[in-house]
Amino acid sequence: MTTACLTHTSFTHHDFAQHPEQAGRIEAVWRQFGDTGLADQLLHLKPAAATDEQILAAHRPEHLSRLKAVAQGSRVVRLDHDTYALPISLDVARLAAGAVIGAVDAVLSARANNALAIVRPPGHHATPDRAMGFCLLNNIAIAARHAQSRHGIAKVLILDYDVHHGNGTQDVFYSDPAILFISIHQSPFYPGNGDLDEIGEGAGRGSTLNIPLSAGHGDESYRQIFAEVVAPAAEGFNPDLMLISAGFDAHWVDPLASMQLSLAGYDHLARECIKLAERLCDGRIVFVMEGGYDLQALAHGWRNIAGACLGLDDISDPYGAPRSSYAAPSIKPLANELRRLHGL
Repeated sequence: MTTACLTHTSFTHHDFAQHPEQAGRIEAVWRQFGDTGLADQLLHLKPAAATDEQILAAHRPEHLSRLKAVAQGSRVVRLDHDTYALPISLDVARLAAGAVIGAVDAVLSARANNALAIVRPPGHHATPDRAMGFCLLNNIAIAARHAQSRHGIAKVLILDYDVHHGNGTQDVFYSDPAILFISIHQSPFYPGNGDLDEIGEGAGRGSTLNIPLSAGHGDESYRQIFAEVVAPAAEGFNPDLMLISAGFDAHWVDPLASMQLSLAGYDHLARECIKLAERLCDGRIVFVMEGGYDLQALAHGWRNIAGACLGLDDISDPYGAPRSSYAAPSIKPLANELRRLHGL
């Protein structure tokens, strides 16, 4: 099994002291890969920066122009309450999007069986016309458009299990029937959308599937929702490529959210995604780094994804099960409503 890995030292250059989305996140993942020897088992490919043309396949020109204006300055700019940009940030964001493009190229050219894009800044909140939620460019959306235009891929499944709704990715593909976008997220929560009735529009009606979970759901809820909703939806769509927005901020120790997933639960999600890809699209799957703000959970989570992609059996979970005794409500009513709404 060949697993490609695309990352770059430049991803540390987009950095702002005391901000949750800072360089230490990706450095923790790199250390974990190095300390465990996983780095030596991966096919390391050098990413190239995304071009204007590739970016504009998912973003409007005005958005790119704003980022270029920041690049001409000399200071940190707050694009909104949560999101910062430095003069170098556009270059870093181009490289992040380019790394996901390179990961897609690797699996679609059969250079690798599957791939990891260890990147920052993250991307899934960036809409066609604005940066938000720590995200500058929508890395996974840009790469999906590349798969369509460069490789002629007919159908792409994007599964987002970051704790926050992938609103930007949804916006890019809301009317595109060739992209099935599935988001499992805490709700109500930032960014405030991702409701059940957001299912797409026009030709894309039915191609957006939102799974809003109340705070406190953990491993068993995610297992059930994957088996009863995600897997049937994926099988019905029958994609040619799977892209995963993998955020580790639904882990029970994460400081920015209120879910109860463990690293073992996350590992189950990743392995089920890989099994789906093997059944549906010759194993062609790319995992893309999104959120996760406890550094140890993030690093061990990505260690587990890499191991799963390589076909290794071991799981690293230094935190174990949640310490909370809170019992999440039954996931059955939500699963039944989703199955009814989407004809599963």
